[in-house]
Amino acid sequence: MKIACISASRIPSMTANSMQVMKACQAISQLGHEVHLFLPTHSHQNKNIELTNYYGLSTQFSIHRIPSHRNLHRYDFAFLATRKARLLKADVSYVWLLQAGIFSLLAHLPVVIELHGPPEGKFGPALFRLFQRIPGKKRLMPITHSLARQIQERFHMDIYHQLQTHVSPNGVDLDRYSDLPEPKVARELLGLPPMLTAGYTGHLYPGRGMNLLLELARCFINLNFLWVGGHPPDVSVWRERLAAEKIENITLTGFVQNSQLPLYQAAADILLMPYEKVITGSSGGNSITYASPMKMFEYMASKRAIISSDLPVIREVLNLSNSMLCPPEDIDAWSQALGCLLTDEEQRRALAEQAWQDIQKYTWLERARNALVGFPT
Repeated sequence: MKIACISASRIPSMTANSMQVMKACQAISQLGHEVHLFLPTHSHQNKNIELTNYYGLSTQFSIHRIPSHRNLHRYDFAFLATRKARLLKADVSYVWLLQAGIFSLLAHLPVVIELHGPPEGKFGPALFRLFQRIPGKKRLMPITHSLARQIQERFHMDIYHQLQTHVSPNGVDLDRYSDLPEPKVARELLGLPPMLTAGYTGHLYPGRGMNLLLELARCFINLNFLWVGGHPPDVSVWRERLAAEKIENITLTGFVQNSQLPLYQAAADILLMPYEKVITGSSGGNSITYASPMKMFEYMASKRAIISSDLPVIREVLNLSNSMLCPPEDIDAWSQALGCLLTDEEQRRALAEQAWQDIQKYTWLERARNALVGFPT
């Protein structure tokens, strides 16, 4: 099929949503479909970044940039992208914004729409109701069961009956994790300290548990803490703080391209996901009740033991067989869990192996295949 993918994400950028869009498009392309990704032009767009390495891609697809006036709230972009999709004779419109879903239905295009949060803002709820009411073939893809329940409760509707709904958590490219070296070898390749390592990958935003990781570093002075990622200003703030507080067992790498991320994750003996009770994302707001963190699936694919905050939305994927789960922001519980795993290599291995078995169903490829079942008929 010829599939028009329509997203308002800034690409390239360091945001999780841009990564998710590129991974989803690649997976659709890998299934043999002809993918055309439509994006709005952005001011100060870096045209020198090579997207393949930046996003860790192995498959290329067509990208079309469409001028958009920000004060029109992407309505102009969604309309023009849909029109171009029709001119291309697309079979399906695969979208991340309600405006594009609405225009696609009006243009008699079947629609698959990803939802990464409840419809919000001044017009979000109205747009969702309009999308629901317009006739046409459509599939709703909330990223977690929790998000699906929130939508049902908020809009007083059975989305499984009234809309084709398929809960679709984020995923991972398993091929990139199939031949990772042992932690010691990975550390040597990256020039990292040779000691046992607890790793964290992702942004350093509030809500990600960085203060808890700092306290853990104080408790475990013979353990190296590897922090991979973060916007340059955030990394600078933390470097200054660590220097001022004389913390010497935390290594900050700053941003690394996605193509290199598996090796950094492999350098850890234990991977940490210490979300707090409020998670701030790149677009602001609190996603604690509906998030589907990509790092969770990457951690599982890394074949490393995982310690995560015990949150209902995390429990949709992780459990006590494939990870250790601790109350968020509870330093005593986290210290106990980390200490336990550091002294029990067999338990680390058992948790990692179960996570690897469980991750097999959470691939971008399988996700894309399920999204398109039954389309475009």
